[in-house]
Order: sequence, then structure tokens, then C-alpha cells
Amino acid sequence: MSTIVDRFEKIKSKITSLNTNKTVNIIAVSKTFTLDYIMPLVEHGHFHFGENKVQEALAKWTNLKKTNKNLKLHMIGKLQSNKAKDAVKLFDYIHSLDNQKLADVLAKQQINLNRKIKYFIQVNIANEIQKSGIPAGELDAFYNYCVKEINLNVIGLMVIPPIDQNVDKYFKSMHQLNKSLALENLSMGMSEDYIKAIKYGSNFIRLGRSIFGSRS
Repeated sequence: MSTIVDRFEKIKSKITSLNTNKTVNIIAVSKTFTLDYIMPLVEHGHFHFGENKVQEALAKWTNLKKTNKNLKLHMIGKLQSNKAKDAVKLFDYIHSLDNQKLADVLAKQQINLNRKIKYFIQVNIANEIQKSGIPAGELDAFYNYCVKEINLNVIGLMVIPPIDQNVDKYFKSMHQLNKSLALENLSMGMSEDYIKAIKYGSNFIRLGRSIFGSRS
């Protein structure tokens, strides 16, 4: 068994031991890693992978997605509106829906390409200046716009909480916001805090280092 498959299986066992009542989807964050390095996990039968740059993802996954229809690609990085067309072509999920201009362009490209994908709205839960995301106070209006006016399939919320702070309060707030919108899915938790995130209802966790090791 390859090292990355071994790590992946240990993570799955840890999650199973939590006895959560939701299926937890592990997004293997494969950004910067070559397809050769990632392939043992693909061949193992895992199909959720995350990338944060459209051009890198296109080069890496386009051909493989044509031959492996089970693969589900997640855009987890900041998405510029000029990359929306390529993103809609390739990705199955976008976790970084964070402004109205982007939402409008994505809605238009979905119509042009006749393709519906799934979205998470990124929330800037701590109002950090350097981070993207919708402030919690503007979330209801933005959600209603996306769903009711431009017909985007928003399935949940996404957060990247502040580093080196008590994540519990942010995870708890996100859980409550998700519940207030009656959304079923929550994209929350990375290699260092995914266990806590699952306890607060996350069912899409984004794991890079704990599966693939450190990036050079």
C-alpha cells in the first residue's frame, strides 16, 4: 500500500470512530502535487479531489476526468471571474463563491455551457481584511440572491477560520449559520482541525498535508 493511501485509510478510520450521523466527504487537496504522485489514491477508488488554481487543475485533470467519470473536482481557492468559464467546464463543486460579480458570471457560464454545478458560499466569519468571503451579516441576502434570482445550486457554506485562534467558536457559528439557512452541507475543517469541524457538523473536509505530506 502506498504511503498516501495508508494515511488516507487511517483518516477514514478516525472519522468512522466518531460515529457521526452524516457521511463525511474527504476532499484530498492535491494542489501542487503531480498526477503521478496522486494516482495511487485515484486507483484506490477515492474520487473527491481539491485544487485551488484553475489552470493547474485543467492541465492535471482534464484528460483523466474524461476516462474516470466518478471523479469529483472541488475548486477550493479564490476564483477570479475571468476564470469562471473554465471552472464551470471542469469542476463539480465550487467552495469559494464569495461575491455577486462572480455569482453572476458563474450563472451565465452555466447557461452557456449547459452545466449545473454545486456551490458553497464562503463566509468571512471573523471579518478578516485579508480573507475573501461574505460577512455573516450579509449572508442571508447573498444566499437569497444566488438561489432565487440567478438559480445557483448552493448546497452549503464554507469557512477558513483564523489561524492560531480557538476554532471552536467559529465552527459553532458556522454550524448555526448553516442551520439558519436549512442547508445540509458544510465545508469546514483542514488537516489540523478536521476532527473538531466534524463535531460541529462539517461533512466536507479539505485535507492536503495529512494525506499527501508537506508541500515543497
